[in-house]
Amino acid sequence: MVYANKTEYKQVNFFAKLKIKIGKKIAKSFPLNSIRVFGLKLCGFNVGDKVYIGEDLIVASIISEKSCNLFIGDRVAIGPRVTLILSSDANWSNLMEKIKPKKSTVILKDDCWIGAGAIIMPGTTIGKSAIVGAGAVVTKNVPDNDVVVGIPAKQIEKI
Repeated sequence: MVYANKTEYKQVNFFAKLKIKIGKKIAKSFPLNSIRVFGLKLCGFNVGDKVYIGEDLIVASIISEKSCNLFIGDRVAIGPRVTLILSSDANWSNLMEKIKPKKSTVILKDDCWIGAGAIIMPGTTIGKSAIVGAGAVVTKNVPDNDVVVGIPAKQIEKI
């Protein structure tokens, strides 16, 4: 897209960021699941068919960051108060000089189930038919059909 001037670019960028903010707010707290799914799609995230999103979903990402994305497969169940972290950094801290921000994609493959309060870190993939237990912190990929629990999440069973 070609912009006539800097002001036009800033206006378009502002409205794009606003759309993502609104989408995240809808996905977090709207009472109807179908509208919560719509909120994620409004953000530009890929969401499959028959997806359930529990209330209080947090998708943590830098709004203007294009390298952060979320892919949710078909028939995925996401429990309440789940946090999906697409990007993480120390903001204005001096630590930014020492530690690079982490920006990546989270992939939830078909038929996986994310338990209430789970935290999924950037760059992780939850495999097909895998289960993430309530309160687990996923720091690395979960293979298909694995059940993981704990902090950090570890396999306890294979389905």
